[in-house]
Amino acid sequence: IGVENLQGSGLIAGETSRAYNEVFTLSYVTGRSVGIGAYLNRLGQRVIQMVNGPMILTGFGALNKLLGKKVYTSQDQLGGPQVMVPNGVTHKLVQNDQEGVGAILDWLAFTPKTACHPSPVLEPTDPVDRDVTFVPSKTPYDPRHMLDGTVTPEGERLSGFFDEGTFQEYLEGWGRSVVVGRAKLGGVPMGVIAVETRNVDRRVPADPANPASQEVLEPQAGQVWFPDSAHKTAAAIRDFNRGENLPLMIFANWRGFSGGTRDMYNEVLKFGAQIVDALVEYKHPVFVYIPPGGELRGGSWVVIDPAINPAQMEMYADVESRGGILEPAGIVEVKFRTPQQKELMHRLDPELQRLDAQLESAASSEVGAGETAKEIEGQIRTREEKLAPLYTQIACEFADLHDRAGRMEAKGVIRKGLEWRRAREYFYWRVRRRLIEQDAVRRLQEVDTAISVEDARSTVASWAAEEDDKAAVAALEAVDIDAKVEAARIEALKRKVREVYEQLPEAERASALP
Repeated sequence: IGVENLQGSGLIAGETSRAYNEVFTLSYVTGRSVGIGAYLNRLGQRVIQMVNGPMILTGFGALNKLLGKKVYTSQDQLGGPQVMVPNGVTHKLVQNDQEGVGAILDWLAFTPKTACHPSPVLEPTDPVDRDVTFVPSKTPYDPRHMLDGTVTPEGERLSGFFDEGTFQEYLEGWGRSVVVGRAKLGGVPMGVIAVETRNVDRRVPADPANPASQEVLEPQAGQVWFPDSAHKTAAAIRDFNRGENLPLMIFANWRGFSGGTRDMYNEVLKFGAQIVDALVEYKHPVFVYIPPGGELRGGSWVVIDPAINPAQMEMYADVESRGGILEPAGIVEVKFRTPQQKELMHRLDPELQRLDAQLESAASSEVGAGETAKEIEGQIRTREEKLAPLYTQIACEFADLHDRAGRMEAKGVIRKGLEWRRAREYFYWRVRRRLIEQDAVRRLQEVDTAISVEDARSTVASWAAEEDDKAAVAALEAVDIDAKVEAARIEALKRKVREVYEQLPEAERASALP
């Protein structure tokens, strides 16, 4: 045992890190994982941990010797589930090996056969044209019900957006203001990111090595990105993109980022930027959808706007959703302040106009003008105070009109306004079309390296010019894509042969021919 072992460990670490960027990687921690073993799990990113499989850098006994006293009593205090689940290292926690193997198979069901292929599309087990009967509301709710459905206390089944029973949540204990997982839409595997609308708590454990430390519970509001949930969002997007090749569905319902002193210190700015980085390099279809009752505001819109990656990203909004820089009340405070409100009152309200005329008349009169003017001014203030709530309400409604799906679509910032009830069917056919087109573009570029992405897309688009996605899928499936790709390959070979032939001197060209 010596430095050569450390060099070997470095070699393994480098290969594992590269593997994550090239193929699907997954680690199952069934027992104690120490030192480089713990690092390898993290370098592979995706981790399933059994409850009795701690990941540690140094054993608790060695740490106690280093500290000179008995501080730690088990390996679980250092790398057990109570540490690795809340910090985002462990994606899935299982109770035994049988459950662990089941979790591995569940995850593999969402992965392609090779890193170059799209994820497998299976026959749908849940009708794609059914309605989505669970309706998100403006009041806090469990976003998992929106994704997978639920059963009411009366026993009624409310269906969710994805195929029943296919949603698998990962990183459940970390960044709990965001929900991430994988699910199937009409048999199409997809990555999914949704927003927790309820308030949650973040637990920071006490450090046994510091007797003065205490466990801290930090409350986190719903619909807000915090440092841990922003980091979780970026990490999930990278996982979906690398090795899994999953189209991504983002149910966007954020009011913004938490920008307080503690959160800025905890690098919310850095992790928010990583969301943009992850989307910039995303190579598969991304659908951003503001659900009914949801809203997307300010910086949270910016980091997921389709302009980040227009080749892959599309944005949609429910007809009952909202989007904008500030909420209507905030816009009114900035754009329609008290002086502007009073000016509008005096321009529109007959009673104020009458009082203004009386005040002007009293000011021009020499007898008792002062007392009369003060009395009229008091009446004017009373009237203004009475009208203020009404004008504020009208102003908020006017500001709200600017945040609705109709204006978003008119301004071209979303592709289309949708109704939640039928959104499942719409996105099924949309993702099917995008996947078929993307696979055809990939195959064209494989056989003709000179063709650009834009030209390949134009070629594929010419095969099915239908606007309707369902009709386009039918048209694309009717096309003999294999024959089209083969024709493109032959044409590319001819072009290469001509280019090489023309590079020969005139005197040598005849000898090059059989």
